[in-house]
Amino acid sequence: MRYELTKDLETGNEMIDCEHNELLQAVNNIVDACNTGKEREIVEPAITFLLTYVDMHFEHEEQLQSDNNYPDMAGHKAFHDSYKKQLKEIADQIPLDNPTIEDVVKLNGHIAVLVNHIRVEDKKLGTYLKQL
Repeated sequence: MRYELTKDLETGNEMIDCEHNELLQAVNNIVDACNTGKEREIVEPAITFLLTYVDMHFEHEEQLQSDNNYPDMAGHKAFHDSYKKQLKEIADQIPLDNPTIEDVVKLNGHIAVLVNHIRVEDKKLGTYLKQL
């Protein structure tokens, strides 16, 4: 399944939306590589990028929340911490030299959790930031 930063995922904050788009493109690169038989070439760098980028993006969001006294910062951070831990666990289980469709499906399922978080919680953050 390919992901796109559609209107229902846009927060209205340029930095957040740009970073969300880059995250979704990284996931799409993994899916595309697996669909074309090139998973061995791309999975390791793509997963490394994804893990690093998720950390960076969550730090940016948390700093934005802190700077603007976002009222649900604690809940948002708790989700981020849990999500990063689960993503790392999933990534650690994917054999980089021979990922299977099941591996990619599991990763894709976890990405769907992030997309839902964007659709609900990050949109709330975007709405809050617009009011300031």
